[in-house]
Amino acid sequence: MIRVCVAGSTGWTGSAVAAAVDAAGDLELVAGVARSGASHATVAQALDDVPADVLVDYTHAEVVKQNVLAALERGVGVVVGSSGLTGADYDEIAALAARRGVGVIAAGNFSVTAAMVLRFAGEAARHLGSWEVIDYASATKTDAPSGTSRELAERLAELDEQPAVGVALEDVHGLREARGASVAATQVHSLRLPSFTVSTEIVFAGSGERLSLRHDAGTSAAPYVAGTLLAIRAIPNQVGLVRGLDRIL
Repeated sequence: MIRVCVAGSTGWTGSAVAAAVDAAGDLELVAGVARSGASHATVAQALDDVPADVLVDYTHAEVVKQNVLAALERGVGVVVGSSGLTGADYDEIAALAARRGVGVIAAGNFSVTAAMVLRFAGEAARHLGSWEVIDYASATKTDAPSGTSRELAERLAELDEQPAVGVALEDVHGLREARGASVAATQVHSLRLPSFTVSTEIVFAGSGERLSLRHDAGTSAAPYVAGTLLAIRAIPNQVGLVRGLDRIL
């Protein structure tokens, strides 16, 4: 039996994950963390009060890092579903997880179809030399870029391939910011508008042709729940950091 604490347990995804954990025969929901309506107000308090094997974090950018570090300091593995962590943050998390001998599985998006975008984008980048990323989210999403698009850009950087740029950013006339943010050498553009949930698109281009890979989230948390449960069950066999759901499929 894997004992699970869910941070963000009253949120849109966190509540669905908590319910799924509670219903699973091989998992035990031992604590929930939220600002109100849960058994505990902080991760540190929950993990000090109740023995847990895995923390699942579906909170927000302002607290996710401190939650992850609090769990690792207590020897608890972590599944990170929140966005807002940088590459430097993940380097720190990876080092601490290795020292503590526990696992962290992080994904910008825990749906299996989003994991396929990561997998296929890596293949496309080997054959097409130019690409940019567009992420779409609701007008109220505070962090930019999204965790999915950041993870996608950083994954492509691992291939030692950099996208070709027709005009160097320092040579752009007008507002350089209009070309988006540079994330691991990939230009990322974040749209924040009403009616969007979360979508991530990567556009590859070659001479006379283009290829677009896009993931669109629906209105149900079910796709994220399935991937999160896979990650929870994989944590006991992990030491250190794994980024990307596709790497445990």
